[in-house]
Amino acid sequence: MSVSTQSPPDRPLTIQQVSALLAVPVSTLRTWEHRYAVPGVVRTRGGHRRYPTQVIDELRIIRDEIARGRRAGDAASTARLLVDSDEPGRDLVDRFLGAARALDQRGIRSCLDDSARRLGLGATVDLVLVPAMRRIGHWWEIGTCDVGHEHLATEAARTWLARSVAFAPEPRRDGCVLLACGPRDLHSLGLEAFGMLLAADGRACRVLGARTPVPSLTIAAETPDVVAVVVVSHLSLGRRAAVAALDAAAGLGTPTFFAGNAFLSRPSRRRVPGVYLGESHRDAARLLEETLGRR
Repeated sequence: MSVSTQSPPDRPLTIQQVSALLAVPVSTLRTWEHRYAVPGVVRTRGGHRRYPTQVIDELRIIRDEIARGRRAGDAASTARLLVDSDEPGRDLVDRFLGAARALDQRGIRSCLDDSARRLGLGATVDLVLVPAMRRIGHWWEIGTCDVGHEHLATEAARTWLARSVAFAPEPRRDGCVLLACGPRDLHSLGLEAFGMLLAADGRACRVLGARTPVPSLTIAAETPDVVAVVVVSHLSLGRRAAVAALDAAAGLGTPTFFAGNAFLSRPSRRRVPGVYLGESHRDAARLLEETLGRR
């Protein structure tokens, strides 16, 4: 099934037009409206639905979150958070997005600095960096920005993360955590953000990055100072390879942890060795340290 990536016009669309644009059945759109109160749908005098651009953006996110493995209710909550939220830091997300649109790397880094001072590093990752980058990904999908905007925002965020790690406290002498993407996973920004939070808490980390082959992970995991392995996979088609990497690390007796969109649903986590870290970077960092502390 092909999904249109054409950007919607400024004028509100009919439900049939939205259905064609998003490749979502009309009956499903009606169900989402009734069950999850998707805001902003307006009615004509004749009672016909009209969908403004912001609502279409929200529906697109719901569609994509469901495709990632989320339940529809959770997908609707995520869409509200990304599109129309009064969460702390919402103004910072808008500021980040404005800088990204203007191709202003310095503005992005300044935004993240201000967020860290106001909200803290963990909340900056969870409430500003991740939602903003996800919005940019949706913009790229629908054609309202190009790949250059996404690359610039990613590099600005990566530079900010690297600087935060450079100013982190001296790591404790209680072992190193190995961080790797699954063998088929390309996107490592979230993994780098997680490593930054661990480093800020004094935990030594080694980031292997995208598409880490199983033999390389195994060799690195055998290093004496490694006390845990974290494998992240965001693509469902990469889940099996990521599980193979976790199996290899667990076979060495190393505590294993995993996260990412490939493991969002409960069935996807069955028979996967190790501890699931969830979706919040802050909570994941706490869970990892608590689990290691109990060993």
